[in-house]
Amino acid sequence: MAKVGNNVVTSKLSGKLGDQIVFRTRGSKTYVSVKPNKTEKEATDEQMEHRRHFQEAILYGKSVNANADIKAAYKDAATGNQSAFNVAVADFMSAPHIEEIDISNYAGQAGDTIRIRAVDDFKVVEAVVNIYNSDSSLVENGQAVQQANGIDWIYTATSQNGSIEGDKIVIIVSDLPGNITSEEKSL
Repeated sequence: MAKVGNNVVTSKLSGKLGDQIVFRTRGSKTYVSVKPNKTEKEATDEQMEHRRHFQEAILYGKSVNANADIKAAYKDAATGNQSAFNVAVADFMSAPHIEEIDISNYAGQAGDTIRIRAVDDFKVVEAVVNIYNSDSSLVENGQAVQQANGIDWIYTATSQNGSIEGDKIVIIVSDLPGNITSEEKSL
């Protein structure tokens, strides 16, 4: 894709010229490229799923543009020629990632802590901790509190857990578009 210099003929030009080239405007820059070819092959199930997911991302991006507060937050994260819409679509396409679950300070006592390190391309908005006994009965659950560094979350236990052997901790994190990632850690 070639970048067109700022001139009176192509400034803010967009669309198809004949059946050969396409002009696109991104921010203040105009780009020209060869018209993309359409394939006659039938899409695979995976391609159809990706298209559906991308279509949902576009709808999310449009909803962000309609909400001034959220749009401003995404615009602040934009770099270069990105718009709030571009950042929102990328955020929708990418789920948060749990990098670490630190259970070294959890021994089954009320007041013990669990640290979760979670990242996202934009922002993790929630981290929920569920603690289960070895028989899968729920001991407790609740929200972790985000720390000042923006990537660590601390959950403080509220219940006494008599025996933690064989227990499991399930962490669920979510981002602004509602993408969810969960991870399990055995005690």
